[in-house]
Amino acid sequence: MTPFRHHQGIAAPLLRDNIDTDTIIPSREMRTVSRSGLAAGLFAPWRYTDPDARVPDTDFLLNTPAFSGASILIAGGNFGCGSSREHAVWALMESGFRAVLAPSFATIFQNNALRNGLLPVELPRKRIDELAAWVQIDPQNNRLHIDLETCVLHSDATSAQDTFTVNPSAREMLLQGLDEIGLTEKYFEGIAAFEARDRVSRPWVYLAD
Repeated sequence: MTPFRHHQGIAAPLLRDNIDTDTIIPSREMRTVSRSGLAAGLFAPWRYTDPDARVPDTDFLLNTPAFSGASILIAGGNFGCGSSREHAVWALMESGFRAVLAPSFATIFQNNALRNGLLPVELPRKRIDELAAWVQIDPQNNRLHIDLETCVLHSDATSAQDTFTVNPSAREMLLQGLDEIGLTEKYFEGIAAFEARDRVSRPWVYLAD
């Protein structure tokens, strides 16, 4: 995964509560088991007037020039509810999103996000609304800066800085760009040393090798 330490980007406010995973990436759009090839299906029910023909809805926020290149999504409460599909996170990331700000997240989506390098940031709803209003004034210039090393969100929306919390182990994995497999690989030398000692003390366990 790409390490997440600092990120500055255009923020797109999609302030709807209970945006579920079937809206983020409908099951009919999941035509691959890999993490690629999903971007075109992101928010397909809202993004296209005709999903099959891929006719864009010009009124949908992410289809407008002002939010071209958005990499931070500002959403409503309970974001990512519904099914546990990991494809929802993959579709967001392939489309260029590095973080989602919301008052709350569905637990499974939040865990999937952290394990795949997408940062979910919980902020009070009042603050979410303030940030959304500020970025809409001039989306291309009113950008947000997320510092995961200090867990601080910077903006010029007010003079205050927003602090947030992330599970410490998940934060460390994001900072290093590691998924759970990558984290395990860091301990390969220790695992190999343990196995060598174990072969000596319990050789019968390895007779089938």
